[in-house]
Amino acid sequence: MSSSIESIVVAGGCFWCLEPAFRSLNGIISVTCGYTGGNTESPSYDEICQGDTGHAEAVRVDFESSVISLPTLLDVFFAVHNPTTLNRQGADVGTQYRSAIFFKNGWEKKCAEDAIARTNESGTWNSPIVTTLEPLVHFYEAEPYHQSYFTKNPESAYCAMSIPPKLKKIRSSFGHLQKQA
Repeated sequence: MSSSIESIVVAGGCFWCLEPAFRSLNGIISVTCGYTGGNTESPSYDEICQGDTGHAEAVRVDFESSVISLPTLLDVFFAVHNPTTLNRQGADVGTQYRSAIFFKNGWEKKCAEDAIARTNESGTWNSPIVTTLEPLVHFYEAEPYHQSYFTKNPESAYCAMSIPPKLKKIRSSFGHLQKQA
């Protein structure tokens, strides 16, 4: 089986919460927190938090497609955040917390459309998916202290409340895809 490294950029609330969920899966090479989808060049976290840059907090997931497929990653994405709330994840509100998939080509867009349809049809969520599909123009890496934030700050109250339920959902629904400790 040949090995191919691919990447996808997704947004689903605070990037601190998405990063460890994806990092827990086999075939993931790296997960990078960053900003995308807006009009401010090289934005800072402080600018993003003000909510007027147009950017979303996002993660770029680099993965080995011979181990984990893009459709599977998108299924995980739709399981670990609420894709039915517009510009909101829990207490985090604003367009910077929107649910979005940033595609680089037609195949990624088609995979995203199929994942949305699959998720809507599954009945997992009681409301329709509001995840936007947006062309990936630029991905700006977040400041270094945001990278691997949960690993470095496991006792952070925000992380301790938000991340374990996501990891539990992955264990119960996608346990066969998880890295062995």
